[in-house]
Amino acid sequence: MELTTQIGESVTDGLAYLGALTSLGGRAAYFTFVAPFQGKPLRLQRAISQAMQTGVGALPILSLITFFIGLILALQSAYELRKFGAINFVASAVAISMTRELGPLITAIVVIGRSGSAFAAEIGTMKVTEEIDALETMAIDPIHFLVTPKFIAMMVMLPCLTIWANSMGILGGALFGVTQADFTWVRYIQSSLDALFLRDITTGLVKSVMFSMTITAVGCHEGLSTGAGAEQVGRSTTRAVVVSIFLVILVDLVFTALFFFMSEK
Repeated sequence: MELTTQIGESVTDGLAYLGALTSLGGRAAYFTFVAPFQGKPLRLQRAISQAMQTGVGALPILSLITFFIGLILALQSAYELRKFGAINFVASAVAISMTRELGPLITAIVVIGRSGSAFAAEIGTMKVTEEIDALETMAIDPIHFLVTPKFIAMMVMLPCLTIWANSMGILGGALFGVTQADFTWVRYIQSSLDALFLRDITTGLVKSVMFSMTITAVGCHEGLSTGAGAEQVGRSTTRAVVVSIFLVILVDLVFTALFFFMSEK
């Protein structure tokens, strides 16, 4: 009986948490797409600054990680394909894997570590120091003032970072192809492009947009839910990272299954 009760409470808490994230995301979307037409201007300068931190700041580490992942994919693919005399398909395997799946997912995880945690820490610190209360006292909506610029920046930059990650992954695979599989640089890139269809690219970009909303909602929600004391800021930051990674993988599963069944029709 206790087990059933615990399961029920866990499910209830999970649904309540998802409801809170949906509400926060909905309000951020309202302030982004609707409120500007009702006399509530966007904080574009802050959104641009946030985009620079989220996007440009992540380029070096993201480039290295995805380049190495592309190289690893090429090595692993070649190991199996060589048995069947099909090593020329290495370029196709790397391009499709990066574009449809690994590019968006690795980009999201890197951004969670850099920006999702920063969102929670920044807003959590403001909550502990009562700056959020001060904003509300001045009749300034914290969602409009704090969350919306992050929402805009993440929605713009994560797809851009995903495209960059895909390119670096393909480049990593090309390094193997040129040095070990008798490809030229031009032939490898051409083989990669020939293997990709528009649906492969759009699948990855749609996922990246959904990931961006998930990361922003979780990071900001955890920050706004921070309890009293500096210790709670650390807990909120840790929780934001863990929950974001879990939900991003869950969203990835849902959209992968959705695109799979849509492609069968």
